[in-house]
Amino acid sequence: MTAPDPARTPSERPRFPRRGSYAETLRIGELLRKESVGGAMLVVAAVIGIVWANSPWADAYFTLRDFRIGYEPWHLNLSLGTWAADGLLAIFFFLVGLELKREFVAGDLRRFSTAVIPVLAAAGGVAVPALIYVAIVWQDPALLRGWAIPTATDIAFAVAVLALIGSHLPSPLRIFLLTLAVVDDLIAIGIIAIFYTAEIQVLPLLLGLLTIAVYGGIAQRYRQFFRLKPAAAWLILLPIGIVAWAFVHASGIHATIAGVLLAFTIPVKHRRGRQIPDGTPGLAIEFEHRFRPISTGVAVPIFAFFSAGVALGGIEGLRSAFSDPVTIGIIAALVLGKPIGILLTTWLTTRARGVDLDPELKWIDIAGVGLLAGIGFTVSLLVTELSFDAADAHHDHAKVAILAASVLAAVLASFILVARNRRYRRIAEADAVDADGDGVPDVYERP
Repeated sequence: MTAPDPARTPSERPRFPRRGSYAETLRIGELLRKESVGGAMLVVAAVIGIVWANSPWADAYFTLRDFRIGYEPWHLNLSLGTWAADGLLAIFFFLVGLELKREFVAGDLRRFSTAVIPVLAAAGGVAVPALIYVAIVWQDPALLRGWAIPTATDIAFAVAVLALIGSHLPSPLRIFLLTLAVVDDLIAIGIIAIFYTAEIQVLPLLLGLLTIAVYGGIAQRYRQFFRLKPAAAWLILLPIGIVAWAFVHASGIHATIAGVLLAFTIPVKHRRGRQIPDGTPGLAIEFEHRFRPISTGVAVPIFAFFSAGVALGGIEGLRSAFSDPVTIGIIAALVLGKPIGILLTTWLTTRARGVDLDPELKWIDIAGVGLLAGIGFTVSLLVTELSFDAADAHHDHAKVAILAASVLAAVLASFILVARNRRYRRIAEADAVDADGDGVPDVYERP
């Protein structure tokens, strides 16, 4: 870490969070608008699943979720719920990988000075919740397997909360929130690959890696292959990606890992190192346009529908759930651990690097973003499926905890952000000033 420069005056010291380029701000704004729609659909799907699972027609819900379909010799005779978790979520993680690569290769986060604070904040937002969960359940070793449940952020759910409360959250904080969510989703994928893989089948894994290499070779040189345009290239790459997913699934590693690995092979820059402009067709742009509606409108809501459906068992069932150390640990980790980990790591990193908080903001704003990051829905539900057997009571209790913690974190974040909304509106109005009329707000043209 770079030590603070004592020779710098406060006005010369770098500030956090950085506003970034205008092009990146526009792109992130458009991305978050799409995610807000997906977040609303996710919440609706989850509510339908919960209501149906606790209705007089609950048997039909569980019969549908557990209905098996697929080719057994290829280890693909799976329940619909498993297809949603292993198959559809691979699309979601493909987009996570694509966004992360784009940010670190061609986005504002390609500079270490810009990336270091949000990346370390994301790491703190993973480590502290895990430690809090372990501290609460450590007396029962069987429960320690769920330590990774409260580590991830659901950006779609968080952005849906922002849209609902009408927050004018400043662009730098929105970019900070998106970076937190993408990085800790990547950390969660790494955790799944390392800690939730019981046995690896070597041959399918090697075949999967070979297929991913073929996929990447075509993706990197798609213009030379049959003079393919992006719209045609994805039709060829899609079946290859499905084959890679099937091999990774058969290897014993969670198949969503294939989505991230495939995304990392998609080119974001031209071969000479120049960034592919947003107006120029490229695979990264083509794939994002084609797969994001599928992810936000189909894949994630269907997963939420099948995964969130928990038979609560009435008052007695809720009493049992909320007395379970798993439930207490997850709620405490998400609602307290996430904001504490993010706020503390951000403060320590800014102090160590001699960076000042943007004078237009206060640390309570970072705490509000940290609470939004405590909405750990999609990936937390996925890790629950991997942590506890479906027949284990802790499995359903963990899902109850995720739902309760996500709602509680959303409510607490809303209190903070609504109270600060008047300040955010003034910042937004000042940031929109374009005195020279060149179409770019003046604030993005200052040194």
